[in-house]
Amino acid sequence: MALPPSSCFQTPLDFCPDCGSVLPPPGPPSTVRCPRCHFTLQVSDFEGKTVRSTIEFNPLHPHGGGGRGPDPAPHSHGPSVERRCPRCGHEGMTFHTRQMRSADEGQSVFYSCPRCRFQEKEDS
Repeated sequence: MALPPSSCFQTPLDFCPDCGSVLPPPGPPSTVRCPRCHFTLQVSDFEGKTVRSTIEFNPLHPHGGGGRGPDPAPHSHGPSVERRCPRCGHEGMTFHTRQMRSADEGQSVFYSCPRCRFQEKEDS
């Protein structure tokens, strides 16, 4: 590959030889232009090179999102603690924590009763 004399370093054609940014795939125009520094390469420089791209999505987890709305049974997840349910008197509730307020304040603890599904929040 012959680089123009203005390039700073030699790189594969996937990267801009001037600034090192990822180059867009070659398309119909006769040049490929770096989106960062606007360095241009001729599409003919890519002749014989195979360009491949892959899109990889994160797996959907049954608990914790995926765009399916709220968790249908938050009471059945998480560690348990010795805490009496104020509604049904069951001893033992599950809990999880979240940082709901500013970083210099404590976390919020969400308790759920596995028997009656009562939920309560405690700010610490």
